[in-house]
Amino acid sequence: MADGADAALAAAAIAEAIKASGVLIRIDPQEFAKILARTKGPLIVIAEGGIFGKNYQYLMSYKGLTFFTKSDAPLELPGDAEVVTADHISIPS
Repeated sequence: MADGADAALAAAAIAEAIKASGVLIRIDPQEFAKILARTKGPLIVIAEGGIFGKNYQYLMSYKGLTFFTKSDAPLELPGDAEVVTADHISIPS
């Protein structure tokens, strides 16, 4: 139960940060992987979504910017990543 609560708190904190900063950068999974490779010990929020088919959603911050991607297949994450699994990620339009 604590993991779910922690995930919800982390997702809420990132969502509030996005609202406060107003900057969210949507990129394709390949670009997300490039940024991820440059980051040591990243905090990544992940969620599964999709209505007609499953997709994998990823959210992380890098150098003050917040990046989001959606992929049909799971991305390979570095071993030193801190991963928070959320029920869903809500991204403003």
